Amino acid sequence: MASLKDLRNRIASVKATQKITKAMQMVAAAKLRRAQDAAEAARPYAERMASVLANISGAMEDGEAPALMAGTGKDDVHLLVVFTADRGLCGGFNSQIARLAREHVRRLEGQGKTVKIITVGKKGYDLLRRDFGSRVIERMDFRDSKTIGFSNAETVADKVMELFAAGEFDVATIFYSRFVNVITQKPTAQQIIPAVVGGEDAAAAEATAGGALYEYEPGPEAILEEILPRNIKVQVFRALLENGASEQGARMSAMDNATRNAGDMINRLSVSYNRQRQAQITTELVEIISGAEAL
Repeated sequence: MASLKDLRNRIASVKATQKITKAMQMVAAAKLRRAQDAAEAARPYAERMASVLANISGAMEDGEAPALMAGTGKDDVHLLVVFTADRGLCGGFNSQIARLAREHVRRLEGQGKTVKIITVGKKGYDLLRRDFGSRVIERMDFRDSKTIGFSNAETVADKVMELFAAGEFDVATIFYSRFVNVITQKPTAQQIIPAVVGGEDAAAAEATAGGALYEYEPGPEAILEEILPRNIKVQVFRALLENGASEQGARMSAMDNATRNAGDMINRLSVSYNRQRQAQITTELVEIISGAEAL
């Protein structure tokens, strides 16, 4: 049984931890508002970009589509770009993204495909290196960046397009966590090369636009050559913003749970301390009374 001194030390230690988790919860709550606004503001632009691609591809004749849309004609080599956080203490946020990527890798390798991985965020590499360390060809993180900007997305997108131009892969897929609310973050896989025409984003933008028809000048092929690289950067930027909001939401929930658990532990330790102290006082009183009677 722990002594009274040990119990006092444990209570003090848990109280100190509780102060830290409460402070982290408040910081995450403050950051969440900005991150959520940024993620929600990026969604209409990304949806409209998908709608424009769908319209342009529908207007194309039998000409040759750009490589970023048509692909290489094969799907033998897959590139997985896994976006996670650079820090932990955010519940299952990082592990859920890594689990989705891990399942995707095993499914592809079960089909005889070759898989290459780029990790964006320190935790992604830490979670994947044990099983798939040999597949990781690039590691990126933005720990030195105070805020996530479009320049960060350009860095990732340029690297992906450089590898595609060099013939290093046939299909590229990004993995990130889509922000739903503070409690819910949805791990998501999205193919960006070759560009997927249509999908949920295009349908949402088309419903908003009311199915308008467009005429394009210059031709669709020339527009696609310009807009496809931009689309990849936009989708990567959206993934970074969604991840940022999801990370803060997950951290806020995790630190709230940790604060509550610390409070419960303090209560249990306090009860144990009081009972042991009362038992010690009772024992001392019995000894005093017994000594007095012996005299």
